Amino acid sequence: MKAERARLARLQRLERIRDVARRTALAEAGKAEGTLAQLEALGQRTRGLVGDYAARSDAPDAAALQQLHTFVRGLERVVTSTDRDIARARTVADARAAEAAEAERRRAAVQDRAEDQARRIARLIEAGATPVAARRNPHG
Repeated sequence: MKAERARLARLQRLERIRDVARRTALAEAGKAEGTLAQLEALGQRTRGLVGDYAARSDAPDAAALQQLHTFVRGLERVVTSTDRDIARARTVADARAAEAAEAERRRAAVQDRAEDQARRIARLIEAGATPVAARRNPHG
């Protein structure tokens, strides 16, 4: 019975460790999702600027028109770069989400094993197995 209780205690410690890993993975997944959301918002704002500036037709002369065109092309390069960053951030966010899901599966598996062990101990007690400490003769 002592070995059974020690195994249960070990499984419960392992479950706590796995829960910490799960929480860490969830925090990392949250950070990655936050970064992705920020980049997506930046991309939308930059695309909006490109559209707004490209639609302008109030250039007083050819030099101003050329300057506007150069500015719009620069914004388009920012959009392209941001789109690449968004793709990378999405990949990272997906990976972090998968890691969080795996951490939860591992924690749940240990929890199931601990619950099975607790039931095993309860069955042994019901079956009349006397714990080691209770078998000692108190009169020595």
